[in-house]
Amino acid sequence: MFSHIMVPVDLRHTDRLERALAVTAEEAKHHDAKVTFVSASNATPGEIAHSPDEFREKLASFAKDKGQAGGYTADAHALILHDTTADLDHALVEASKEINADLVIMASHRPNFADYFWSSNGGAVASHANASVMIVREAE
Repeated sequence: MFSHIMVPVDLRHTDRLERALAVTAEEAKHHDAKVTFVSASNATPGEIAHSPDEFREKLASFAKDKGQAGGYTADAHALILHDTTADLDHALVEASKEINADLVIMASHRPNFADYFWSSNGGAVASHANASVMIVREAE
């Protein structure tokens, strides 16, 4: 049913992705689907990497480790954005089209007060992507 799964990840918070990564492994194995982990960074030095190349390497390493541990084929797709806060939703939708993903699996947090004023990344992607979108609520 699905052949290519896109999984947006925040490399600063991989410890908060446990359930979404478990669902990703199950779906990838069940459908014999390729997984592409997508993450975004600014071009300027940040807490994860000092350069876009270092960021790409860290994302590729993350993808390789998760794929090997989960028993599925995994790749990485880094997004280098001018402003990750402002540009992320659109960039994720475009990435899903660019890599031809037919399923997007995203982690989500429990809604809080701010979510009533600003939509979540998952909601924005679900509203605009051509792919099916599965939002996995992480345990608190």
